[in-house]
Amino acid sequence: QVQLVESGGGSVQSGGSLRLSCAASGRTNSILAMGWFRQPPGKEREFLARIGWSASTILHADSVKGRFTISRDKTMNNVYLQMNILKPEDTAVYYCAAQRVGAAKFDQWGQGTQVTVSS
Repeated sequence: QVQLVESGGGSVQSGGSLRLSCAASGRTNSILAMGWFRQPPGKEREFLARIGWSASTILHADSVKGRFTISRDKTMNNVYLQMNILKPEDTAVYYCAAQRVGAAKFDQWGQGTQVTVSS
């Protein structure tokens, strides 16, 4: 199992920035990739970004490309999501996820962290 703990959420005004962190622990040697998702109130969960565990491959959803950036600190087993130029529609619960080797999709999830953007 892999344990994921998100932090860094909070309230910010429109145009502001936040950096979310995700700390991975447990069997981290089984991780193939990490990702960030969000779920706005009353909506389905949305993919935001993915990074290979070796950080060799990075993918951002078109909806956040240019504003959000995923990165990884290999020494700390941490993954980050830098979010800039935040908008009220970015308000959501943000989740960190891990895809383990052999899994077809992300199969380990954090508990989520709330991000609220006010206009």
